[in-house]
Amino acid sequence: MKISIKREFEFIEYEVDMSDITLLEVLNEIKTKQDATLSYSSGCRSSVCGSCALRVNEVEVLACSYKVQDSDKVEPLRNVELIRDLVVNMDKAYEFNTKSKAWLEEADNVLSLTPEDEKLNELQSDCILCGSCFSACPVYAVNGEFLGPFSLTRVWRYVSDKREDGVKSKIDNIQTNGVWDCTLCDGCSVVCPQGISSKADIEKLRAKSSQFGYMDPSFASFGGGFGFDGTPSF
Repeated sequence: MKISIKREFEFIEYEVDMSDITLLEVLNEIKTKQDATLSYSSGCRSSVCGSCALRVNEVEVLACSYKVQDSDKVEPLRNVELIRDLVVNMDKAYEFNTKSKAWLEEADNVLSLTPEDEKLNELQSDCILCGSCFSACPVYAVNGEFLGPFSLTRVWRYVSDKREDGVKSKIDNIQTNGVWDCTLCDGCSVVCPQGISSKADIEKLRAKSSQFGYMDPSFASFGGGFGFDGTPSF
């Protein structure tokens, strides 16, 4: 079986006598027996830590769970700084969690959560910060300051927490380079290994934003909006 791995500016082809195995196992085989200089990231080997995220045939996957196919083309995540080969620097991506205040900011400690309360954002809590959605997002091609899918998903996780008293503060904070900049293409949801739909979370954040008087700036730029009969009211 042959696979190609992007190194520097070109794809290097490797051949391994293996089948029905994960990409991480193939990378380990190549590094230990063919090319000790090959660099990649890995951790738990059980799809929990997210550190082995990369792209295969232009789609984001976890190397520890993806089953290799002949002629696969492997490359690093996009929209992040490349360190070497398949290793990237995720620091900038993680900084968006800070910018978006993606934590329980003003908690009312008197309240306790019921099992039903926990289910409201149980899926969002499963995010492993692998960066797959960050890599798949087309908005970063034109706006490098976009808060991004996983950060906005984490904002919804806390906005939907009944213990959070600072909901308006969080909503105020995601209006610029945030909820309205998303194209709702759903590319992030397709590649999420946890099955999280950041698109759905962003849509819910938009609805919550409207409750606090915000609207899509692209509509607001038209001026006076539209009257009840559908005619412009400039």
